[in-house]
Amino acid sequence: MKKRTGVFVCHCGINIAGTVDVKNVAEELMKHSDVTHSEDYVYMCSDPGQKLIENSIKEHNLDSVVVACCSPNLHETTFRNCAKAGGINEFQCEIANIREQCSWVHKDKLKATEKAIKITRSTVEHVVKNKSLEPISIPVTRRGLVIGGGIAGIQAALDMANSGYEVILVEKSPSIGGHMIQLSETFPTLDCSQCILTPKMVDVSKHPKIKLLTYSEVQEITGYVGNFKAKILKKPTYVDPDKCTLCDKCVDVCPIVVPNEFDIGLTGRKAIYIPFPQAIPATYTLDIVNCPGLLPIACGKCIDVCEPGAIDYDMKPEIIEEEIGSIVLATGYDLYDKENMKEYGYGKYADVLDGLQFERLLSASGPTMGEVLRPSDHKVPKEVVFIQCVGSRDPELHCAYCSKICCMYTAKHAMLYKHHVPDGQAYIFYIDIRSGGKDYEEFVQRAKEEDGVVYLRGKVSKIFEENGKITVWGADTLAGKDIEINADMVVLATAMRPTKGAEEFAKKLKVSLDKDGFLSEAHPKLRPVESVTSGLFFAGAAQAPKDIPEAVAQASGAAAKAIIILSQDHLFHSPIVAEVSLNLCTGCGMCVDVCPYDALSLKDNKAEVNEVLCEGCGTCSATCLRAAIEVKNITPGQIYEMIDASVGG
Repeated sequence: MKKRTGVFVCHCGINIAGTVDVKNVAEELMKHSDVTHSEDYVYMCSDPGQKLIENSIKEHNLDSVVVACCSPNLHETTFRNCAKAGGINEFQCEIANIREQCSWVHKDKLKATEKAIKITRSTVEHVVKNKSLEPISIPVTRRGLVIGGGIAGIQAALDMANSGYEVILVEKSPSIGGHMIQLSETFPTLDCSQCILTPKMVDVSKHPKIKLLTYSEVQEITGYVGNFKAKILKKPTYVDPDKCTLCDKCVDVCPIVVPNEFDIGLTGRKAIYIPFPQAIPATYTLDIVNCPGLLPIACGKCIDVCEPGAIDYDMKPEIIEEEIGSIVLATGYDLYDKENMKEYGYGKYADVLDGLQFERLLSASGPTMGEVLRPSDHKVPKEVVFIQCVGSRDPELHCAYCSKICCMYTAKHAMLYKHHVPDGQAYIFYIDIRSGGKDYEEFVQRAKEEDGVVYLRGKVSKIFEENGKITVWGADTLAGKDIEINADMVVLATAMRPTKGAEEFAKKLKVSLDKDGFLSEAHPKLRPVESVTSGLFFAGAAQAPKDIPEAVAQASGAAAKAIIILSQDHLFHSPIVAEVSLNLCTGCGMCVDVCPYDALSLKDNKAEVNEVLCEGCGTCSATCLRAAIEVKNITPGQIYEMIDASVGG
C-alpha cells in the first residue's frame, strides 16, 4: 500500500535558496510515486511554515511528511511536533538535510540542486517504510548528583536543593571551595574571594537537602537518564569529625612536613591537616600517603595526644551507592603543567611563579599573610614581570586555544601588586588584550592609567637568573625594540587545562571530549550545558576556560536543566531503538561487545535490548552476521532504498 507523503522544501532565507533551486526540488519530488503533495516556503520553521504543514496534512490526507531543510539536530523535534499537531504519528516525519549537507558545502547551483533532489528523494524512500512508534516511558528518581565542589558545583547543588530536590555533592578534596577559595580578590570588583564564597560553602554544609561527600570520588555511573546508579568511593580521613575539637595538638606533634597543595607548594603542611581555615567540612584529614604508616603503626604521635579519641586508624574506604535522576559535572580545571614550561624557568627559579601561587602571596590568609615577598629571600620585589599566554595560543608547542581569563587576572595581579608595593614597578608582556565582560575593559584601563602598569606588546624569548635578579629578554613590537628587564619576580599566566584525570573520568561516564580535552557539549549554541548523553549536564571550567561569573551562570543553567528532569513524573525516550529477531539470534554476543551505550546483554542465550539505554546508533545491526538485530525505522531495507535513490538518476 502506497503512502501519501508530503514534501516541504525550505528556502531558509538564502541559506538554502542561495545555492539550491528549491522550487525545482519541490517540482521534481512531486514526480515520486509516493509523494501526494510538494511545495516550498521561505521559512518552514516559522509559525506560518508550520501551519502550512499542518493544514497540508489535513487537506491532502497525508500519512507521512518529509521536510527538506537544515540539520535534524536543530528542527527534527519542531517538525515532528508539527506533524503530530496535523494528526499523524510524529515518527512518520523525517528531515532531509539540504543545508549543512548540501547548500553550505557547494557553490555550483546546478549540482547543488541535483544533490538536494537526491537527498530529499532518499528521505522519501526512508519515510515511506517508517512504522508508527510511541515514545518509551521512563520513571524518574528525584535526586540529583553534582560532581565537583568548586564554585560551579556549589552553585548547581544549591540551586537544585533550593528547588526542593535532594542532591549528593561529591568532591575529591577534603574540602569544597575549589580554586576560587585560593584567590585573593576577584575581578573586576576586587571582592575578597573567601568573603563571597565561604557563605555559600556554609550553606552547602547546612542545607537539609544536600548530602556532602568530600574526600570522595565517583567510581562508576550506570543506568540511564532518570535512573542512574552511582558508586562513590569515600576515602577514610582517619579522624571522626563528631569527636574532633580542632585543638591542633595532633598537628603540633606530627613530624612529617610536605608541600601544601592549597598554597601551591609555597608553604608546608603536616601529614594530618586541615586544608585551609575556612574548610568545609572543618575537620582534619590524615594523609596516609605521607604518614609514616598505619599497618603497622610507625609513628602514632597524633593518636597519643588526641584526648577526645577522634583519631581512628581502623577507618576503611567505603563504597556508597546512590540512585539519581540527573547529573551535573563540575570537575573544574588545573593549570598547565609546569614541566611543559621550562623555557620560562618555572620550577627552576624560586621567584618564577604561576598565577595561583601569586594569588596565595596576595591573600591575607596566604603564606606571607598578604605581604608580597620573594619566595627565595623573603624580600619585597620592586620590579615584577607578568607574562601572559604562557602555554595558551601556541598551537605548535602547547595549547592552541585562548585561556580566556588570563588578561583579566594579570591586570588584577598587577593592580594588587601596586596596592601592596606602591613604589614597585609592574610590567606585562602580552600578545593581545582580551577583556570581554561587563566592566572588564574599564578594569584593564584602570590598571594601565591609575596604577601605572607598563604593558609591553610582545613575547618573552628567554628568562635566566643573574646576580640575584631574574633577567627577562623580550620584545616590544609596538616600539620595535628589544627589551631587557632585571626583575625581582616573574609571574606566569599559564594555560587552563581540564582537571587531571578528566579523560579517564569521561570514559566512565561515556561523555565525549573536545580536541583540547574539555567536556564536549551537545551543541555549542543551542545546548551549551548538555551532554550528548541524556541526563548529564556541564558547569564551569570542565567544559571550557571560564571566569567566575560565567561559571556561576552556567552552573545555574545546568541545574535548571537537571531540575527539568527531576520535576517530571515520567520521561520519554525515542522509540528508534534496536530490536532483536529472536528466531535469528544465535547468542554470539558480538552486538553486546560493540554497543557503545551498554544497551545490549545476553539473556537465555539471546540478545536483549535495554531500550532506554539504546540510542539507535546501528552499530549492533552493522555487526550482526545473521541480520538478527536492526534499528526501528532505520532498517537495512530502508538504507538500501535510500542508497538506490541517492545514486540513481
